[in-house]
Amino acid sequence: MPESKTSKKRILVVDDSPSITEFLKVKLEATGAYEVRTEQRGDAALQAARLFAPHLILLDIMMPGTDMDGGDVLAALREDPRLASIPIVFLTATVKKEETQRDSGMTISGWPVLAKPVNMQEVLAHIEKFLGKPG
Repeated sequence: MPESKTSKKRILVVDDSPSITEFLKVKLEATGAYEVRTEQRGDAALQAARLFAPHLILLDIMMPGTDMDGGDVLAALREDPRLASIPIVFLTATVKKEETQRDSGMTISGWPVLAKPVNMQEVLAHIEKFLGKPG
């Protein structure tokens, strides 16, 4: 029996590339465990975080041509008491996969960093680390 909408964990995916946000949305929602909202701009991501109340945010670090990069979004999230404790998994194309997998992995402000193109098993493993296994 499918889970009800309210039992699904909410994930906000923020990346300036619509193809990446759509890929992650489709793959995550296909698991049946997640409800996903996507945004391509930092200011829209902050508004979405307030309205959607995600359990976790997948956040691109570099978003050229947009109003805010991932660091700006993280800083704004941490300034809002309602959003400050939402776990973040950063996404980036600026480092190689090998760099993010060395030792205990790469982090920014204590949050993990995944190299793009992302591997869905790796994305799901990081989500489960913060939210637990679905079901």
